[in-house]
Amino acid sequence: MQLQYCLILAAALFCIGIYGLITSRNAVRVLMSIELLLNAVNLNLMGFSNYLDPSNIRGQVFAIFVITIAAAEAAVGLAIVLAIYRNRETTDMEQFNLLKW
Repeated sequence: MQLQYCLILAAALFCIGIYGLITSRNAVRVLMSIELLLNAVNLNLMGFSNYLDPSNIRGQVFAIFVITIAAAEAAVGLAIVLAIYRNRETTDMEQFNLLKW
């Protein structure tokens, strides 16, 4: 697989994630957009690792770390969203004013 295709796909995923992060008010959609961003990073890590040094698996190892961190982030984020939903009955980001004075 050529590096250009991998980079184009990663850039498209990253742009979709940024768009979802900026425009969405739903907390679950924001978490999903962050996951898209992290998956774009994983694609870049895999593509560059395959392009620069196909014999070593450094990019794959870093991608595994990113996947692990993403899973932990999603679990904590969903737990926070679930707790807020139980207290506020909404997942709208505009109505989360828990930390405001």
